Amino acid sequence: MFRKILIANRGEIAVRIIRACRELGVRCVAVYSTADRNSLHAQIADEAVCIGPPATKDSYLNMNAIIQAAINTGSQAIHPGFGFLSENAEFAKLCEENGLIFIGPSYKSIEMLGDKAAAKETMKAAGVPVIPGTEGAVKSLDEARKFADRAGYPVLVKASAGGGGRGIRRVDRAEELESQITAAQQEAKSFFGDDSVYIEKLLVNPHHVEIQIIADRFGNYVYLGERDCSMQRRNQKVLEECPSPVVSGELRKKMGQAAVTAARECGYYNAGTIEFLVDDDRNFYFMEMNTRIQVEHPITEEVTGFDLVKAQIKVAAGMELEIKQEDVRLNGHAIECRINAENPELDFRPSPGTIESLYTPGGPGIRIDSAVYQGYTITPYYDSMISKLIAHGADRNEAIMKMRWALSEFIVEGVDTNIDFQLELIKLPEFKSGSYDNGFLNRYMEARKKTHKKK
Repeated sequence: MFRKILIANRGEIAVRIIRACRELGVRCVAVYSTADRNSLHAQIADEAVCIGPPATKDSYLNMNAIIQAAINTGSQAIHPGFGFLSENAEFAKLCEENGLIFIGPSYKSIEMLGDKAAAKETMKAAGVPVIPGTEGAVKSLDEARKFADRAGYPVLVKASAGGGGRGIRRVDRAEELESQITAAQQEAKSFFGDDSVYIEKLLVNPHHVEIQIIADRFGNYVYLGERDCSMQRRNQKVLEECPSPVVSGELRKKMGQAAVTAARECGYYNAGTIEFLVDDDRNFYFMEMNTRIQVEHPITEEVTGFDLVKAQIKVAAGMELEIKQEDVRLNGHAIECRINAENPELDFRPSPGTIESLYTPGGPGIRIDSAVYQGYTITPYYDSMISKLIAHGADRNEAIMKMRWALSEFIVEGVDTNIDFQLELIKLPEFKSGSYDNGFLNRYMEARKKTHKKK
């Protein structure tokens, strides 16, 4: 096991990794920007190193500063968390070149799966179902038009190096194609430094279901059930649940086996998530693979009883998985609500500021992953997440009821939050019945706006 790990991240995921390190008896080093000088992760780590000013390019994306901090503190490994450098093949390679273990897959796997268009072709060759799309990035407008005409509208233009809902444009008519490709390319260039895009047939209102896998360097692969992430606003996840209300035991097995096939094909190890779209006939199609721990990993941990972050560290240290597929059991149901400092009534405008008063819910089956405290200042430089609120119950109905009273108890004063909005969603009949898809929330928000205008 490692003696010391540097955590190349901030916020609640940095705190989560620190706690996993503590349980393993590993010392941990936090890095922080000047804006995060008083952050929780910097305060509770064994050591903390300032790596630059607030701008992410000068701090949490500053590869050389992070590598140097790891070397100076005698760290043996770097855990990237999610976001920032977690899916950056160059950073993973730089770790290797400097004698540091990257707690994640190999840089070659990240390269292979980071290009979404190339990843689809890899999955297709492995026999994993994929959504019909162009073979790789489109090279010309003429090629794009030919595919769209053949597949039929609507289609999606997607950034090859995309993620987080960026660089995606829906095209409903042929006359929109050129302008939407240009818009997607511009956004992709701005966020990912790569303007290549590909096109795929749009499945109208499918379910977004992802499979969590964990693999070691000895060829052992395990899938840990699925998470339903269909409650999305503008391609951004709002809440998630495990297991999915639309997935049967038979479908879970098929999707899990497909996910393991996908991972094997790429020589993948460590934690990863294969995202699928599921249509109303319960056909599923590979969408992309995330080569990191996910924001929503806690609900899988609650339902399986398996600590994914500790497993990541153990796999990176060269250990074999401690479980086999036949050991995996799904126990009950879990829901995660992302609690953000934002105003849903003002198009979810971020609400930076100081938390003047804070009360968090508790009780059996309630978990909170957070990095905030009373007096903590949410800055405008990073994402506005306050906490992840997780409710685990014996079944879906119990999990929903626990989440309802937990949201009702959650108090944050000093900044606007989406707590009441999350409570509104949990109470919707469509959520309670599990009959929502990944277009539901956008439709609901449009109807909600019209209702509010009338009032």
